[in-house]
Amino acid sequence: MTAFYYLLGVVIFVVAILASIGLHELGHMIPAKKFGGKVTQYFIGFGPTVWSKQVGETEYGVKAIPLGGYVKIVGMLPPGAHELADEVVVDAAGNTVTRVRKSNTGMFTQLISDARAAEWELVGPEDNDRLFYKLASWKKIVVMAGGPTVNLLIAFFIFWGVFATYGQQTAEVATGAPVISTVSECVIPFTEEGRKCTADDPPSPAFEAGLRPGDQVTTFNGVAVTGWDQLRDLIRDNAAGDATIAYVRDGQQLNGTTSTTVEARPTSETDETLREVGFLGVTPELEIITTTGGPLYTLDQMGDMTVETVKALATLPVKVFDVAQAIVGLEERDPLGPVSIVGGGRLAGETVSSDQFPVAEKAVFLLMLIAGFNFFIGMFNFLPLLPLDGGHIASAAWEWVRRGIARLRRRPDPGYVDAAKLLPIAYVVASAMLVMGVVLIIGDLVVPLSLEG
Repeated sequence: MTAFYYLLGVVIFVVAILASIGLHELGHMIPAKKFGGKVTQYFIGFGPTVWSKQVGETEYGVKAIPLGGYVKIVGMLPPGAHELADEVVVDAAGNTVTRVRKSNTGMFTQLISDARAAEWELVGPEDNDRLFYKLASWKKIVVMAGGPTVNLLIAFFIFWGVFATYGQQTAEVATGAPVISTVSECVIPFTEEGRKCTADDPPSPAFEAGLRPGDQVTTFNGVAVTGWDQLRDLIRDNAAGDATIAYVRDGQQLNGTTSTTVEARPTSETDETLREVGFLGVTPELEIITTTGGPLYTLDQMGDMTVETVKALATLPVKVFDVAQAIVGLEERDPLGPVSIVGGGRLAGETVSSDQFPVAEKAVFLLMLIAGFNFFIGMFNFLPLLPLDGGHIASAAWEWVRRGIARLRRRPDPGYVDAAKLLPIAYVVASAMLVMGVVLIIGDLVVPLSLEG
């Protein structure tokens, strides 16, 4: 049954992501058609076509590689200024077809020219008023923003449902005299945290003093301890001095003596600057606080997520490089690092098949995993880089601003922004995305993240 539940978790996650992709593409297609644009293809996936059906002027289908999707909107790229004269030609059968003359004056120019030619090859004169590039700038922004906005809405409604019912659980230090949760058996430098003790590591002061999990610290060097923050400050300020610690174990008052050691540790939970402080080697017992909330609470939480996601996007190439190093065994994989849809599927499978969580927690984990992927996909697609949706949004926004300035200054209309000129950058970005995607997928197969760490 474990294998069955694992497979069930993977299937649920994959189906949910594919549904999200489909809704993302609907977010582009529906407004495009509403504004009079011509959509010739709507596909989920890439690569060879598995299934398709023609409905009206649009072909709907599924492709073999479920790592994305697309809609084909006619006339995304405007013709180049030197190519306008060749827009309409008559083919061998006597049909009038709109084409663009190719240019071969340089590698990038050829790339741009080829892209225009492919874009315009099947455009007929009847499509002249339905070309995407001719839409009003605000309409183009709505069409391109529709996809990632759908992902953010999916995330919002899932988060809202979870926060309003199950709530958001956070671990906070229990109030009162601190109860010890863990005792380090040895002193491990902060920069090496996570590894196991070795014979070369000195024993921790807490371990030498006889402290164990469950002990409640009452005094430190004769000072009554009323909370964890106070105890932490006393330990840090003690540097490498002697320490007498009174604690309660199973209702019995006990004492231990040791000497704290000096270690480089973060200044605080919010400031990761390292400084030399006294170190004992204990962590406090935590209590789970459950907070519930509605749409405003959800928006507030998503605001915090946005800040963290922007930070993650800024360091994404570095994080992916770390995954590449983990693949070849040069370092351990960061448990908080990025994962692909393969890694998400594995985590979903492990969750559903695990005996450690009740059904409610499994459902919440799956929902939060799906919402998290949608939130990241939405944020990622808003990056102002082609070929992402944000790149098209930025082009349309600049076109809108440029035309507005021209009207205010009573200057001639500067015309459409030619996104085709940015295609060389788009190819570089697309290549980088492909490489990062492949690295993450290989990482999720070779050095996968696990619920057990």
